[in-house]
Amino acid sequence: MKMYKVGLPFIGISSLLLLLSPVANAAEMSNMDHGNMDMSNMDMSNMDHSGMDMSDMDMSSMDHSGMDMSGMDHSSMDMSGMDHSSMNMDMSGMQGGEPPPNARSPDYSNGVDYGQYGKPVMMGSLPLWGVSVETLGYQFENDQIDFEAEGWYGTDSNRVTLRSEGSAQTNDDKEIDSLSSLAYWKPLGIFWNGEAGIAYNTENDKSAIMAGIAGTAPYFVETDARAYLYTDGQVQLDLGAAYEWRLDQRWVVRPELELTAFSKDDTDNGITKGFNEFEAEVRLAYETFSRQLAPYVGFSYESALGDARDLRRQEDEDVDSNSLTAGVMFWF
Repeated sequence: MKMYKVGLPFIGISSLLLLLSPVANAAEMSNMDHGNMDMSNMDMSNMDHSGMDMSDMDMSSMDHSGMDMSGMDHSSMDMSGMDHSSMNMDMSGMQGGEPPPNARSPDYSNGVDYGQYGKPVMMGSLPLWGVSVETLGYQFENDQIDFEAEGWYGTDSNRVTLRSEGSAQTNDDKEIDSLSSLAYWKPLGIFWNGEAGIAYNTENDKSAIMAGIAGTAPYFVETDARAYLYTDGQVQLDLGAAYEWRLDQRWVVRPELELTAFSKDDTDNGITKGFNEFEAEVRLAYETFSRQLAPYVGFSYESALGDARDLRRQEDEDVDSNSLTAGVMFWF
């Protein structure tokens, strides 16, 4: 066997060339132009990027428009360490901001004038008026005309009301007894309304301060209660209830009840302390003309209560009376 001797200088030169080879390759790749490289057919699924440091890589000049990322799986990407404070997104085209020049006007008028009637408003804010006559009838037995009417002006939240009720004799003396009030009206709830104002009674020729409540009780019973404080300290309390029992679309049976009470005696006007009078009436009405006019016939009953019965007997007056009635109810 032949033996070949290699000198130490040869081994040193060979090792130096092996070490310089990677450095030369790295320098050659740094001068390469990657812009024209076609990497679309490269399979990078098996590449291990775990050891790569991308913090110093500058990708601002890279063109990503041709990159197809539809097959990439983003579920495992961790973006918790990203800084979004420097991101500047233009959202001026989204909701808000200035409307375009051709946008519709807020009131949908598109610049067209409203004409002589002005800008339309909600009906609840318009001041309106109305008149309601609950009673305008004749009592055959007592030979008198009974009336109860109310007019109002205002809105659904605030109104001024003018109300009057009483009777007018049709015999020789033609005496008229009425209780009239001018009040401010306001809803207290869904079914109840409040009233407060001034009143005048022609029977005792006295003025009063009035306060009351009116509305619909359960089972659609129309209920009202009014208190009158007169200048002499007398307090009058009127309670009323009525119900409409519809036989069909036009025929209506309407029973009514009324009670009157006073706080102290007033013999000059035939008044005693406590409940003084009870009135009841049953009507059969037929609604015509869109139910705004309803002629009726009925039967009424009146009775004195408590000490008022004795006072009326002393003055030779009837303590009980009943009569057939006929009249009309209407509103507009």
